Amino acid sequence: MLIRRSLGWPITLGVIMIVLLVALTVGWVIIVVFAAHLTSSAGYWWAILAVGTTFLALVLVGVVLYLLLSIKEIRLNQRQSNFVDSVTHELKSPLASLKLYVQTLSRHNVTTEQQVDFHRFMLEDLERLDSLINHMLDTARLNQAPLADETVDVELSEVLRNCAKTAAMHYRLPEDTIALELEPAIVRATPMDVEIVFRNLIDNALKYSGDRPEVTVQSWVAGNGTIVTRIIDNGPGIPANLRRKIFGRFFRLGSELERSKPGTGLGLFIVRTLVKRLRGDVHVRGRGSQSGSVFEVELPGHALVAQQSAA
Repeated sequence: MLIRRSLGWPITLGVIMIVLLVALTVGWVIIVVFAAHLTSSAGYWWAILAVGTTFLALVLVGVVLYLLLSIKEIRLNQRQSNFVDSVTHELKSPLASLKLYVQTLSRHNVTTEQQVDFHRFMLEDLERLDSLINHMLDTARLNQAPLADETVDVELSEVLRNCAKTAAMHYRLPEDTIALELEPAIVRATPMDVEIVFRNLIDNALKYSGDRPEVTVQSWVAGNGTIVTRIIDNGPGIPANLRRKIFGRFFRLGSELERSKPGTGLGLFIVRTLVKRLRGDVHVRGRGSQSGSVFEVELPGHALVAQQSAA
């Protein structure tokens, strides 16, 4: 079992040390000022005051930095622990399910309808494993800068259509579950990077939209040479105080033992990293009075018709 370190002790210790240093600083000032009134060599005492105060201020800054770094490290350890829990669960669950179905098929006589159901369930388990492997491979790609000859003109609306179709097939939903409002546009990028970004975002939109998903993908050319793409879902939404954190490595909402949706906490981290590599930006916001989230990606690019006219 993984032992998660609590944030309580380092925070308490850091606060106590800060309070003690502040008290020491104030005491130093009081003592030195009082001593300065008792001696004619006031300049000497003020020099001591300046040196001592500077020293204590530096120590105070060091303690604050230590506290911040400790909190950051512990939170990273917690996210890594969540990641290990998630990956372990993602590996064991489909493997155990596959093992059960194979044993049932080999040891018992099942009807044709049952065989069809078992094969469907086994395929879903294999797709779940494949999705996990893809996430791990996508993460490994982040450390490999694309070569110059890998960067080409990518027709964004075509990529979005393919990602939407693939996601709908994966969740066995009608293709019209995802409404597409797309303008033909070109971005200069590695095709795989663009596909990974929007594959993750559209997949998340369907995954977290509940039993009746309603997803809209919009893409248009802004006036400043930017392609804006929005993925809108009708899920539960993301609390405002967590909308920046969800792009962190290993971060997932809720407890790993309580959540029902599979995942590793890497999808949005991959999205943010690749969008930054493409010199773009990604952020999330709510839908006002409606439930759901809006993920907006901005990438440098231009309209497809402009390229055709220039040709």
